[in-house]
Amino acid sequence: MLNALSSGRWNHKTAAHLLNRMGFGGPPAEIQRLTALDHEAAISSLLDYERIPDPTPDPSWAYPDPQGIRNFRLSVKAAPKDQAQKLRQAENRVQFQRLQELRGWWLNRMASGPRPFQEKMVLFWHGHFATSYQKVAMVPNPSYLMWRQNELFRRLATGNWLEMLNFVAKDPAMLVWLDQWKSRKPHANENFARECMELFALGIGHYTEKDVTEAARALTGWSYDPVGQIFIYRPIFHDTGAKTVLGLTGNLTGGDFLAQIVRQPQSARFITAKLWNFFAGQMPPAPLNQALAEVFSANGGNFKPFLRVLFRSEEFYSPAIMGNAVKSPVEWLVGTARMLECPLPPPALCANMLRNLGQDLFAPPNVKGWDGGLSWINTNTLLARYNDAAVLVHGAMVPQKMARPRPVDMMTDSEAAAEKAAPRVKVGGVDADKILTAAERADKTALVAALGRRLLQSNLAASQETALRDFLGMRRGISNEEILAAIRLVMATPEYQVV
Repeated sequence: MLNALSSGRWNHKTAAHLLNRMGFGGPPAEIQRLTALDHEAAISSLLDYERIPDPTPDPSWAYPDPQGIRNFRLSVKAAPKDQAQKLRQAENRVQFQRLQELRGWWLNRMASGPRPFQEKMVLFWHGHFATSYQKVAMVPNPSYLMWRQNELFRRLATGNWLEMLNFVAKDPAMLVWLDQWKSRKPHANENFARECMELFALGIGHYTEKDVTEAARALTGWSYDPVGQIFIYRPIFHDTGAKTVLGLTGNLTGGDFLAQIVRQPQSARFITAKLWNFFAGQMPPAPLNQALAEVFSANGGNFKPFLRVLFRSEEFYSPAIMGNAVKSPVEWLVGTARMLECPLPPPALCANMLRNLGQDLFAPPNVKGWDGGLSWINTNTLLARYNDAAVLVHGAMVPQKMARPRPVDMMTDSEAAAEKAAPRVKVGGVDADKILTAAERADKTALVAALGRRLLQSNLAASQETALRDFLGMRRGISNEEILAAIRLVMATPEYQVV
């Protein structure tokens, strides 16, 4: 049984912890807003996000385009070989440009959207059902498919486990990613059946190879229409013979297979452990995992009531949990923008940053996703965090085209050359006047304390405070550049890499 956090422990520190883990952190005023609420109300303000309007528009290209696909295919078919190749290359460039826009669109939802917890859940599901654009790009309009899956995770973020599995299994990007769309009797493709049990819902050791082959047979007929860009059931491809999966026998369908997974007690233990690991930063011990699974099962496999219990539990606020989770690259980037109240860099620059830090959105390393935890930190990625901090704090000089609010169509070679020669403009950067009072900007002791509160939600260690005051020197005034440099120094501390 999980114990509820006592009211006496609800304070600025635990409120900051809740905001960091349920969302992506925030400035002192946002933490203070949560602290002023009682614990239940603070959780509800983030968890019950459906009450909050979200006016974020979809990307302009985020719709199925059957006619466009047909026209493109006809153009390629009618063109000479060399011209057809150029048409394909041009389409690939357009799709990649849209992918870059999609990354920026999602990152901005995380950084400045009204529903940070919903976006945090989308990030969880993206890593859990890891799907890569690189494979999905083999079918037409892949950027739309990646957006569609992202929206699926947003729509079902805190919904029902069986419903999520059913929708993901029929999601076009997933159908392509794990080759389910190619599966048919008598040669059933085993990829989705295997990964569903191994990585998505049960874990190694809780199914047999026979379960995999039988489940793959049950899933035959679940396919994809690449022109209509929708899931389609093809009865002629379905294996109607008797099958036995996880102890259930019959002419099983894909839906029967997924329902049988959810009936397994291990399924509740598996998904609740993954969620605890994501939000708490470490896998739960067996007794805690069992308690989590019991809460989840008692609530019918619905995530929202389970998460409400998780976030109000005393175990979630234990000293072993608080301040001991390594920030993922996305959490580091988005959290910095939120805490420093500065804009994110342009989408292409954000994508390059995250790739160098080890978390390329919409391009996980494999179907297992990212390992997370300490794997985020090594010599190269730590140096990249220090260097990228300069871009976030001081801003960056970028081509004018990159600085525009929304990406535009790919340029011709001559346009690209002209753009390269064009003047660059500065984007981003921290406004010290916005985040610090006049008194904090004028006094180094007050400045050091303010930076600790904003960036670490606590005081710097005594040795760090001394070093930072020494860096600021003995002068009475503190220049803007010195303030920005001081911010970077705090961002270089080990404490800033964890949350």
